[in-house]
Amino acid sequence: MRVSYTAGYWISLPEGHAFPMAKYPLLYQRLNDEGLITEARSPAPVSPEHLALVHTPEYLDQAERGILDRAAERRLGLPWSPALFLRARLAVQGTLDAARLALEDGIAANLAGGTHHAFADHGEGFCVFNDVAVALRVLAREGTLGRALVLDLDVHQGNGTAAIFAGDPAVYTFSVHGERNYPFHKEQSRRDVGLPDGIGDHSYLETLERHLDEVLAEARPDLVCYLAGVDVVAGDRYGRLALSRAGLEAREGLVLSKVKAAGAPLVLVLAGGYAASPEATADLHAVVHRQARRVFG
Repeated sequence: MRVSYTAGYWISLPEGHAFPMAKYPLLYQRLNDEGLITEARSPAPVSPEHLALVHTPEYLDQAERGILDRAAERRLGLPWSPALFLRARLAVQGTLDAARLALEDGIAANLAGGTHHAFADHGEGFCVFNDVAVALRVLAREGTLGRALVLDLDVHQGNGTAAIFAGDPAVYTFSVHGERNYPFHKEQSRRDVGLPDGIGDHSYLETLERHLDEVLAEARPDLVCYLAGVDVVAGDRYGRLALSRAGLEAREGLVLSKVKAAGAPLVLVLAGGYAASPEATADLHAVVHRQARRVFG
């Protein structure tokens, strides 16, 4: 599988910071060692013009100049720096590049992305810019893409993505998330499925399969963007659900098989994961790539 990746996905954060930045190079190394990457393309920073298809001029100016106020930086959850601004632009372009590859190959991945808490006018929840939203808007403007499905299985609702595409008939947003988890004010996706704390493999997979069949039939997508968050696995720092590793493997196999059967190209992005260590988190993120080799060959 062809992927987007650059060493610039990693930046230094203050010691003890909760975000597992090391998962990006660790995942790349793991997938490369396992022969799961056929080509890695290094993205350039996304252009300001492309960011402006989603984000407001005021927010883009604040982000570029580093003039977020203290409350905005707390909401973002990451300390602003020139390196963070560059990293965010690289990750957005990585998703756009991966989406183009998926349209060519049937499946591709960005080894970052899934920053679904970024709204048009602000960032939050470790998300600076909304990579999936920008990619879809660019492809739509070019006439490359008709209908898209954003399939978001991160444990946290894709609130920024839902707000950005509210009322847009060309983008179907589908979020399966912990009902009592962050964000505590939920936006309205085209379809939201809120799950109770502690849900395990059987109930989760049964619920997902039932809704996914209906969503694929309703969305009729020309491209599926899959936010394959692994914070649904038991023991995740911010998860509160209880999937086993086998349950995660079953989820990825189910999603990939259903999307393949629907005939839609698929772009994978990471989204969240906060296991006991960056190494453990990277290993969980690798599951969907291993399943992709099994399903797509």
